[in-house]
Amino acid sequence: MDQEIKVKESDLHQHIRARMLQRGISIIEIEETLTRGWDAGDAVEGIAGKVAVFTYNAEWEGKFFEEKEVTVYYKYKGEEFVLLTAKARYGKDFKKGEKR
Repeated sequence: MDQEIKVKESDLHQHIRARMLQRGISIIEIEETLTRGWDAGDAVEGIAGKVAVFTYNAEWEGKFFEEKEVTVYYKYKGEEFVLLTAKARYGKDFKKGEKR
């Protein structure tokens, strides 16, 4: 994805909304990950994924973390862009990939 990605509320189905809430991921982080992230190495055939690392410097579930790594999985159904899920890991010194 070479251009800036804008996610509409209608793009967020019930599953991804629940995962975003559960994992502390904002719609802005999803957009940033899709726009500037690098390819997720664990995406299965037919599914694409992007990863980005964000400065966090805050608490999550009672612990302080310097960074948050967000991974977003999606696919195309014909011409339609379909968000599948998103996950987050909290920590520091995450390996940062390159946008390809």
